[in-house]
Amino acid sequence: MTDRQDSLSRGDLLKLVGVAAAGALALSAPETTSASGAGNTEHAAAMLYDATRCVGCKSCEAACKEWNNLPTEEEPPTDTTANTWTLIKQYQEGTTRSFRKVQCLHCLHPGCVSVCTVGALRKTEEGPVVYDAYKCIGCRYCQYGCPYGIPKFQWDEPLGLIGKCTLCANRLAEGQIPACAEACPVEALTFGTRPDLLKEAYDRIQQHPGRYVDRVYGETEGGGTSILALSAVPFEKLGLPDLGPEPVTQGSVNVMNTSPVVITMALAIFSGIHWFGKNLSERKEESWRPPL
Repeated sequence: MTDRQDSLSRGDLLKLVGVAAAGALALSAPETTSASGAGNTEHAAAMLYDATRCVGCKSCEAACKEWNNLPTEEEPPTDTTANTWTLIKQYQEGTTRSFRKVQCLHCLHPGCVSVCTVGALRKTEEGPVVYDAYKCIGCRYCQYGCPYGIPKFQWDEPLGLIGKCTLCANRLAEGQIPACAEACPVEALTFGTRPDLLKEAYDRIQQHPGRYVDRVYGETEGGGTSILALSAVPFEKLGLPDLGPEPVTQGSVNVMNTSPVVITMALAIFSGIHWFGKNLSERKEESWRPPL
């Protein structure tokens, strides 16, 4: 192989690494505060789930599937199923039993939004965190950015999109309440504005102090959420993470700051291996000549 051919190969390698670095820098560009920030939450939509009132009837699950045209399954759905946007799970320890509603909490500072590089996820001023499938590239960064493990990848779909609760944003636009809240027969779900629901939650705790844990989950956790919860059982036992008041977006920023470095190094290493293997192969071919 000639020196010119060798220099071209090295040049191609450098170009490849340069492109990788440029792409990595693009990925690390921070989201704007309007996309991931809380904005004005005074009149934003919110929902209160009272686990002490829930009877586990799963009417909310059925209503969610019907409204969102989600497939019904013969087997009980799991929280890893992208086609299940709300799920009632049961906790039991001895004689103590409780239910938990698993769904997107619609964080005030959503980590999923802060890591989405194409704007497929955004926090609306009305409260819901909504998803645009047409923008999604299936990178699954949102799964790493969410501390609650909510966004699910649809492995059975050829495009590999994400499934999650939207707080029935389309219903809210028409003046309706979320389908799950409307279907609940025991008023375990209450829809309203966040300040009103926080007041309602603390009124219930004050009126029945022996019934509830003295805490409203979602008031401050991870910077606060639009879905609030009351329970008689410690929330950690129900599978909810014990988060501080710092917005979860900080952890997402760490992911985004680390990922470009990993991507760039991986591309550089694999490109180098490819170049070295190709160079060695061409040298062997040059050193061997067929007999005359």
